[in-house]
Amino acid sequence: MPADFQDSPRIDNEWIPLEPGMEYTLEGTVTSADGVQDRVVVHTVTGLRKIVNGVATRVLWDRDYADAQLAESELAFFAQTGEGAVWLLGEYPEEYENGEFVGAPSTFISGVDGAVAGIVMPAAPQADTPAHVQAHAPSVGFLDCGTVLRHGEQACTPVDCFENVLVIEETNPLDPDGGHQHKFYSAGLGNIQVTAVGGADQEELRLVKIRRLDAPQLGAVNAEALTLDRRAFEVSPDVYGTTSRAVIDTPAPRD
Repeated sequence: MPADFQDSPRIDNEWIPLEPGMEYTLEGTVTSADGVQDRVVVHTVTGLRKIVNGVATRVLWDRDYADAQLAESELAFFAQTGEGAVWLLGEYPEEYENGEFVGAPSTFISGVDGAVAGIVMPAAPQADTPAHVQAHAPSVGFLDCGTVLRHGEQACTPVDCFENVLVIEETNPLDPDGGHQHKFYSAGLGNIQVTAVGGADQEELRLVKIRRLDAPQLGAVNAEALTLDRRAFEVSPDVYGTTSRAVIDTPAPRD
């Protein structure tokens, strides 16, 4: 599998470009049996490179806030094939309750405990094609599958109204009562909206902010992500501990 991927972690697929220093904030709600929670999700593309299962990946740092309190802080690892498909090779999601770290039981790394990488975004997504596995980690019950539904959708968020939007349906066959949602992607930008279709937790999110970090800000993000990376070796020695340490390969954003 490593031979299928680029030697560098550059990801420039038009539907999910991951340029170091870019940060995207989505806001909305999650409705469950416990009621409605405000939700804020911040996706930050770090300048970190990490080898996962022999593949050079770009590290994405996600923070998920429920009612203004941190619920999850996650490192996720993406790589692009020579043909342009973007794959997910693992996740380290730290969970928090009442502001306190409680563990990272859903950690998975491709090649460990039967976990396999999967396609987050095809090189040229087309409707009426078979579903693609986005990643499978049987030891933690992770099996996300994506199906390209349609092109040409319009979606409006507080940032802008977008034309020719790509819509992908996501499900987890291992958890039919769990998440079932549609994700909306704008070319050259990425995920701009999430809508719930079914499941116990109904998540609705829209893009509210795009930010290009300057050099000091990216430096701070890299430092925070490296702290998470170091802690992950202690929290998950048998899974995360099989990887190499993340390193900085993009110290400053492109001008």
